[in-house]
Amino acid sequence: MIPLDIKKLAEILSIGADLRVCPKTQIFSVCIDSRKATPGCVFVAIKGENHDGHNFITQAFENGAVCAVCRVGFAVRHPVDSPRGSSDKPIFLVEDTIEALGRLAKYVRQNSNYKVIALTGSAGKTTTKNILSHVLKSKFKCFSSPKSFNNNIGVPLTIFDAPDDTEILISELGSNHPGEIEQLTKIIQPDIALITTVCPAHLEGFGSLDAIVKEKASIAAGLQQDCKFFINGSIEKLVSHCRTQKIKYETFETPSEVKLTGHKSTFIIDNVIVNLPLAGRANVENTIAAWTICKSLGLSASQFADALISIKPVDMRMECMKLGSAMVLADCYNANPGSMANAIETLYLISQQENKRPVFIFGRMGELGIHSEKLHAELGEKIAKFKIPLALTIKGDCSITAQTAHKMADYDIAVNVFENLSQLCDNLYKFVKPDDIILVKASRSERFETVLEKLKDFVGQ
Repeated sequence: MIPLDIKKLAEILSIGADLRVCPKTQIFSVCIDSRKATPGCVFVAIKGENHDGHNFITQAFENGAVCAVCRVGFAVRHPVDSPRGSSDKPIFLVEDTIEALGRLAKYVRQNSNYKVIALTGSAGKTTTKNILSHVLKSKFKCFSSPKSFNNNIGVPLTIFDAPDDTEILISELGSNHPGEIEQLTKIIQPDIALITTVCPAHLEGFGSLDAIVKEKASIAAGLQQDCKFFINGSIEKLVSHCRTQKIKYETFETPSEVKLTGHKSTFIIDNVIVNLPLAGRANVENTIAAWTICKSLGLSASQFADALISIKPVDMRMECMKLGSAMVLADCYNANPGSMANAIETLYLISQQENKRPVFIFGRMGELGIHSEKLHAELGEKIAKFKIPLALTIKGDCSITAQTAHKMADYDIAVNVFENLSQLCDNLYKFVKPDDIILVKASRSERFETVLEKLKDFVGQ
């Protein structure tokens, strides 16, 4: 990040401070983990679910932090062995340290020379980011947010961590409550913004699909003047909202002719054949979204297609794993109705291609609120539609899925519902065969990666 002195930091945070000791001390980085503090960094103390950074300021100073940002009242609650008194390193007191983190990130972004690509959507953000980073690095010096750094802590950290020679920064913007995207986009101020897709996700926080559309479209609020905004043209509600709100946009859409063959897909862009080594229809959408941005940055279709040949799936997102003679599709990072439908279709296609039995091991789709029962019932319809013969799950909303699948199936189906995840894992060996194709999918909160570890124990032997 760009260096700044402590006096400038105080100005950015809009607070007064006694800086007589070290007003010109330089800050070169920002840290929220005291263990990772380095000489010349500012330590921002954040209270999390498991730890409170305010308890580790001494450690941050010992590791080289030149100052700290803490919440108002910290000095009152922690008067003994004050790091300030022992080291003469200033502590800035603010009402909200996360808000201060965002304010500092906005300043760094405004004073950096790179272009910013910001991605949001109900699904596909991380994979689209991965594709963009993989392709664009052949022409630009790119930096992208690690893993899914897409919230009010992760987005600022992405800005701080970008190397000085970065030409393009790629970041995800996530949200599970109204207003979060607008806050993040005003921090990161994109030159290019894109909405991958909109589908029922985080309904508990939003209440309706219309509210989700409004939230995702608010990414345009942070766009620089005369910059690009791309949206998925197949989402009618999204297009209608942007048109009604007079938001300037361009659309992208999946080609009408796509050959899905389980592990990969083939389609054409600008008269160039693209062979995509990623499974599923949704990954075609993600790739077209990435192509739309790459094209706007001057890449040719041939350059794009050539770069895609070596693309790899993101961990736990339709990741294909070979366990002995079995094949496992690991998709445990997230689950909503749209991604579930795509995953089941992909499982079916691969099973047809490989001539092996498809097995679906699934958990609950989280944060669906009052719509949960209805959408879990629709998941049962998808299981029956693609004639999945064996499914394993646990009690709760997934019981509704099992009941619906049994009711709708016109073939021999077995859907086994266990008391809990532990019981499911303990009984896997009774149902799964060594040469099955197995899809494991659930919302991240369900921790179904435990199933993957159990499968490795006996199927992979």
